[in-house]
Amino acid sequence: MSVFRLTQITDTHLSPRFPAFTQNFDRVAAHLDATRPDLVINTGDLAFDGPDRPDDLAFARARHDTLPVEVRVLPGNHDIGDNPTLVGAPLLQQATEEARQRFIATCGADRWRFDAAGWSFIGLNSLILNTGLASEAEQRDWLAGELATVRGRPLALFLHKPLFRDTPDDPELAETSFRYVPLPARSDLIAMLNSVDLRLVACGHVHQRRDVMLAGVRHIWAPSAAFIIRSDEKQEPIGVKEVGLVEYAFTPDHVEVHHLRAAGQVDIDLATVDLSATQASA
Repeated sequence: MSVFRLTQITDTHLSPRFPAFTQNFDRVAAHLDATRPDLVINTGDLAFDGPDRPDDLAFARARHDTLPVEVRVLPGNHDIGDNPTLVGAPLLQQATEEARQRFIATCGADRWRFDAAGWSFIGLNSLILNTGLASEAEQRDWLAGELATVRGRPLALFLHKPLFRDTPDDPELAETSFRYVPLPARSDLIAMLNSVDLRLVACGHVHQRRDVMLAGVRHIWAPSAAFIIRSDEKQEPIGVKEVGLVEYAFTPDHVEVHHLRAAGQVDIDLATVDLSATQASA
């Protein structure tokens, strides 16, 4: 039986300014060297501050280039900026086309589709949703075309932000709206996905590990490879606050999921890191 082995990493937050995050990435890299999956996907926030510090993005790309296996990436808010929301939550950096183009030039495509082991795999740029950028409409048209060719195969969707916390109808709250795919784009995306056999949604962004099944779809939140936000006052506990990665084994009509951490990975609390007057949100 054909098995497609995929490893998801996310929120690596690489920057030459934060060597502790790079050390955690190097421990993940050693694990990947030992296990040699067919593909690695980083679901976003490759860099610590891509929009304002292009050298962070270049550093992240260079570190990913050292990995011993094929890598696909998607942008996160720390790579190209964040989504505007209906509730108008303040953004440190709003996603821009300039930052998106810089990501593509440095890291590669911000959306993709491939098939393996009887499955279809789609990666989306979740940060341009609700922006009104021309690339948002282009991505929607592209996605509609790709979904039309899935032809009954189970679909695994990869993106940076979770679709929602608990249900598709979750309301947006000002204090947490930055954490999920925003409305009304979320509703539109879910309606599009209802046309196919969606089985898996894999994301990052929250820096917590979570694995839930809802209406036949398994929602995996991969933990950050870099750090956690230990304070429950600063970030509510929704899943497990730990660093790590996720391994998948896809076979026709089935997927096995393994949650783990690389040997030596350290649960770095962001509050203990000297950010030198920079800011981060997760």
